[in-house]
Amino acid sequence: MKKKIIATFSVFLVLIFVSSCNMINEVEKKAAAINKYEKVALNMIKQNRFLQAEINKLKYDIEKLKSKNQFLQIQLDKKGGRKTASIPSVSPGHDVVDFGIYKWSPSQLMTMAETEFDKKNYEKSAQFFKTFLVRYPRHGKIDDRFLFQSGIASFESGRHYDWALDSMKKLIVDHPTSKYYRGAKLWVGLIHLKIGRKDLFFDTVEEFRKKYRNTPEWKILSFRYEEIVQKFKN
Repeated sequence: MKKKIIATFSVFLVLIFVSSCNMINEVEKKAAAINKYEKVALNMIKQNRFLQAEINKLKYDIEKLKSKNQFLQIQLDKKGGRKTASIPSVSPGHDVVDFGIYKWSPSQLMTMAETEFDKKNYEKSAQFFKTFLVRYPRHGKIDDRFLFQSGIASFESGRHYDWALDSMKKLIVDHPTSKYYRGAKLWVGLIHLKIGRKDLFFDTVEEFRKKYRNTPEWKILSFRYEEIVQKFKN
């Protein structure tokens, strides 16, 4: 009887051991599968990033092709006897936009303006921003960021300080809660200084001293405040 009980118990232990081994194998298989899925997911994320970059590049290339096609169509129209309407340039004598020929759409102008801005080609960028403002003055793309970039590009071009002043003033009036608001005020002061309106520049300095003492913009001005006071008060 004892031998039968021991044999039965031994069989029971063997079954438990086999069952445990099977369970361990199943867990290992599931872990391997999960690890595989994680690797696949990571690869898909990388591929998506790459594809998004390619999409952005293709969008830019499409805009360029549209412009080229428009130019070619205009040339064909000219050969066929049709005349292109005369459209005044925003920068006579030095026009890089040539709106009369290319008939840029808002999205094309925006793409070119921001692309040239990122390349620090400020003269080109300023002209594309200004053309956008002239041709599409009520467009929804003209927000605070647009006006701030437009103003900086115009200032950095070294030629279009009036454009820069217009953009920064429009930002201040139309977007009083913008994160660029104080920066625009500072740029207005710097533009005034650049064009020789030292009295208006000093007014900007005083406004920041009284209203915006705890701001990064005031730190820029306060570093040389005493020098500024002595120079423009006397």
